Amino acid sequence: MWVVKIGGSLAASSELSAWLAALAGPRKVPLVVVPGGGPFADAVRRAQRRHGFDDRTAHLMALLATEQFGLMLCALGPGLVPAATLEAIRAAQGRGEVPVWMAAAMTADRPEIAASWDVTSDTLAAWLAGQMRAEALLLVKSAPPPQGPLSADGLAAAGLVDAAFPRMARGTGFAVRLLGPGDRDALVQGLAAGALPGVALAAA
Repeated sequence: MWVVKIGGSLAASSELSAWLAALAGPRKVPLVVVPGGGPFADAVRRAQRRHGFDDRTAHLMALLATEQFGLMLCALGPGLVPAATLEAIRAAQGRGEVPVWMAAAMTADRPEIAASWDVTSDTLAAWLAGQMRAEALLLVKSAPPPQGPLSADGLAAAGLVDAAFPRMARGTGFAVRLLGPGDRDALVQGLAAGALPGVALAAA
């Protein structure tokens, strides 16, 4: 099974529909999609700056923001359906659908997931991949992956993943791949063949 995180920055991209069509195409592996927060999470950030409410409240609101983007993906992508539990994810996969994870119920009170802006959907996706013993986590970004050897710590330092991601992904056993603009065809081909696309992240 592959966990595919769709970056929230793609919410405003003309390429979003093409990524969703790629996910809905022929595939040899079951998928679960983790949505980013995108403009919905940005609204939470602005509200917290204006009103000064605490980080835990902001974290819970940001989890719901990912669900808003997830519902948007389900409305736009053929065969994409919301799923809030492991059972619902597996049931959707069994029907040949692509579940889109609604993260709030499963993660709101998990002690290993900090109620902080250090945690975004990157870390949530890594957590889910660990829970589901996934083969791989694919991070689909609106920016191209950097050149050269990639490490989780290096990506976090560059702001390409959140600060909590390296710790969550370390020692989990699943592969991490980065995909950016121009990688949709590689995703389509990888899904059809069961071969991982994208730029590999060095094992932690």
